[in-house]
Amino acid sequence: MSRKTTVAIVAVAACAAAGFGGLSPSAAAPGPGALTTLDTSAGNRAAPIPGLYDWSKAGFRGGQNLPGADAVNPSCTITAAQLAGTYQVKPDDGVDDTAGIQSAIDKIHTSCSPSASYTKLSLITFPAGTLNVTHEIHVDANYLILRGAGTDKTKFVYKPDKNTEYDVVTPDGDQWDQHEMNYEDGSGGWLWPGRGLFRVQSRGVDPSYASQYKSAPANRKDIFEGTINVHWKAGAKLREKPGDKGFAARAGDKTVYLATSAKTTNMKVGGFINIRAANTMKFYQSMNAVPTTWPLQNLHMRQQWFTITAIDTKNHTVSVDKPLEYDVPVDSTSDGSAPIDGTTYASKASPIVDPIVGVGFEDFSFTQAAPPGVTEEQAKDNYGNLAPSLAMQGIVFKWAANSWVRGIHSMMTGSHPIVTEEAKNLQIVNNELDGSWNKGKGGNGYFRGSRVWDSLYAGNTTRDLRHFTFQWSASGNVVIGNDIDSDFNIHGGYERNNLFELNTNRVSFAHRSGNCTAHCGDEGGDAPDDSSWFPIYWSTGQKAVKWSGSSGPRNVFFDNTMTKQVTAGAAYTPYYPDHTRIYQFGWDGSAFHHLDVGGTPITDWAHNEQRDYTGGHGVDASKTSTAKSLFLKNVS
Repeated sequence: MSRKTTVAIVAVAACAAAGFGGLSPSAAAPGPGALTTLDTSAGNRAAPIPGLYDWSKAGFRGGQNLPGADAVNPSCTITAAQLAGTYQVKPDDGVDDTAGIQSAIDKIHTSCSPSASYTKLSLITFPAGTLNVTHEIHVDANYLILRGAGTDKTKFVYKPDKNTEYDVVTPDGDQWDQHEMNYEDGSGGWLWPGRGLFRVQSRGVDPSYASQYKSAPANRKDIFEGTINVHWKAGAKLREKPGDKGFAARAGDKTVYLATSAKTTNMKVGGFINIRAANTMKFYQSMNAVPTTWPLQNLHMRQQWFTITAIDTKNHTVSVDKPLEYDVPVDSTSDGSAPIDGTTYASKASPIVDPIVGVGFEDFSFTQAAPPGVTEEQAKDNYGNLAPSLAMQGIVFKWAANSWVRGIHSMMTGSHPIVTEEAKNLQIVNNELDGSWNKGKGGNGYFRGSRVWDSLYAGNTTRDLRHFTFQWSASGNVVIGNDIDSDFNIHGGYERNNLFELNTNRVSFAHRSGNCTAHCGDEGGDAPDDSSWFPIYWSTGQKAVKWSGSSGPRNVFFDNTMTKQVTAGAAYTPYYPDHTRIYQFGWDGSAFHHLDVGGTPITDWAHNEQRDYTGGHGVDASKTSTAKSLFLKNVS
């Protein structure tokens, strides 16, 4: 260890001893491993703590227990023997099983899903052995369990065919080109976050795209699937709340004011709705994201799924089940902001027209076949893209809710083993996620929660992934009892109110973006920097503005065992080591506070990871607790 690094660690040791953030110079023993026996049942949820967020409803169906055997409808099961006989899905024969698996799911979709429920689930049981898949399996049947014969007894091997592999990559060859992989009016970006092995998403095509969908070639048809949601064709514009100029709702409200011309046809009590607040210049300013050399985005960083509790067609309002966590301007200029790039964007109340619900993945493994000429050894600790055209996900949840993944083992996926993009009340528990072929430029190889709300991630083990990530307005999630060797990454885009507790992350010096052989860089397109990732990553406004803006308020870290190897060969040293202190990032005790040094907001987390941000500089560490958990009553 260099003298410079030694001095830096010693300098923060006093702060660590006082309960602040930073590294302690003592060596740390390996963590205890993932806590796979946690009782996360509804009866073991702790009461909300005054002054903190209420996480008691995180996970499946707002904190209810995952379904047991008595929840399966015997009339809607497809056994391994029936898969073999009726659908020709047979293990270990080297024959492509994709069409048969899809046919079985489609049968459930047609025959069982319309009358199914959370207590009347369908079940497809896969045999022990290896099953071969060549293109994405669409799991769009509600209330369906896909179950293997055992975590490592049933194994799916994914080898994407030519109609699945991305056929357009960026000019530099770094990643698939979502902006150029188009067909007529359809953009490859509509596929975001990309193709996968399993995709939990509606395949519905909006009527306005029906003819284009019909004429599109096989490798472009999926662009148009689900477009009624992504383009907010059913979304309602908003109007001012009486007496509140420029705003349709405020943080804490449960009623949103719709434009008087807004159609509510697709809104229904009990259905899901996404309240999307348009970015404004004042919002960017609040995150210290301007001035910037990066173009500002007319996006909707502030958003969240709610359940509709009332629709007032006379007064043109919609009411939701929980208070809003952000203000909702009518549009991107109604708060008094100047237009962004000369354009005014509307905020919207967007009903989720065709969500997929009640899907469970259990007790199997999957892997993506090795790209030509690439080995697992080459991919280890390599934060580049070794096969950009094959950056496929494992399990994708998009416009999905009340679903789960448990007892799954992923081995060398194309990109993210599990990824979300607009999902609510998921439960991701007791899984092992190992490795990815692509962990580089464009944002690959994450355990990724994007636009995910009120979900539970518990007892998972991950190895050789780029990050555990929440991004793009993720909120209300609980991450407990996981064992990872990467960072907890609050990636950018106003993530807020997420809880990380009782986790172990042991981050090596090799875990850094510069440790890379091909197609290196970050999600925003930058080249790798010269830093090494620490156990926590907090996204600053000045850097994250290029894709999504800074991290948001009150992401909480409590009683984690986090260690970092600061230099090659060094001992692992504790990070944010006080196990009784509640660290609230992006918070000053009453409002959002960008992390700062001496009152000046930091422009990059890199090389600022060991500073002390407590005492009014963006990390509120004023609360302590002697409880074993903020989320659970009892931890055994």
